[in-house]
Amino acid sequence: MIEKDNVNHPSHYTTGKAESIDIMIDTQGVEDVKAFCVCNAMKYLYRHKNKNGREDIAKAVWYLNKYLELTKPLPPQEAYEWLNNRGWATGK
Repeated sequence: MIEKDNVNHPSHYTTGKAESIDIMIDTQGVEDVKAFCVCNAMKYLYRHKNKNGREDIAKAVWYLNKYLELTKPLPPQEAYEWLNNRGWATGK
């Protein structure tokens, strides 16, 4: 049995092979998703005492880490693979 992970990969945010955050990056762009990550982290930090406690803190950390991941430039090979996986790469 696969263990449910409500913080890192919630099943309700995944359709097929893509998670909603990846679709948001593809459709809205990195800068908008970075802002979304900061706002979502604030939401989880604000409500953690009244709702899900440690799980909400973990979710806030996840969104802040995602923000940092989106902020740092990808090494050339990873950038190519990211583009290639979306059908956008034209060659090396």
